[in-house]
Amino acid sequence: MPFVEKGMTVGLFGGSFNPPHAGHALVAEIALRRLKLDQLWWIVTPGNPLKDTRHLAPLAERLVRCEALIHDPRIKITAFEAAHQIRYTADTLAMIKARNPGVHFVWIMGADNLADFHRWQRWQKIALTFPIAVIDRPGSTLAFLSSRMAKTFDYARIDETDAPMLARSKAPAWTFIHGPRSSLSSTDIRNGAAKPKG
Repeated sequence: MPFVEKGMTVGLFGGSFNPPHAGHALVAEIALRRLKLDQLWWIVTPGNPLKDTRHLAPLAERLVRCEALIHDPRIKITAFEAAHQIRYTADTLAMIKARNPGVHFVWIMGADNLADFHRWQRWQKIALTFPIAVIDRPGSTLAFLSSRMAKTFDYARIDETDAPMLARSKAPAWTFIHGPRSSLSSTDIRNGAAKPKG
């Protein structure tokens, strides 16, 4: 787990990153800027329980690719979930919270994950652990209106103009951040329909 000091604001950006691409880097960059974060932990997961893992590249390879893509020293590439044999985001966030008192965390995710968020293990617990920032992705802009998560926690949504306060807000709290979008997807890259760098 990366080193962090009390009082800092830290974004948590998790995924299989199979492979990582410029669209992921754009989400991280937007989160750092719009949420005014001190750090962003880019958490490379061992796998995704909701995805087919037959085409999952080895964790070490995905880590190397993430590190090659990122040049901002505030972004910390990590795969600590593997060392602790953690499968579910809810368990990851519970451990982070227990080990880092006094640090202000916010969960970062692309809007393309919002539609299926209610299928995540203990998804409501995730929303009650840390604030959530949903970053716009192509074809997913309306997800913040129609998804089950958005409807369930509609009362906890804050305006994106208040995004800099999100990390210090008490969960549940979330916002949808509009901005530049990349059409790249890991699935398309794996299937040869897109190039990783584009």
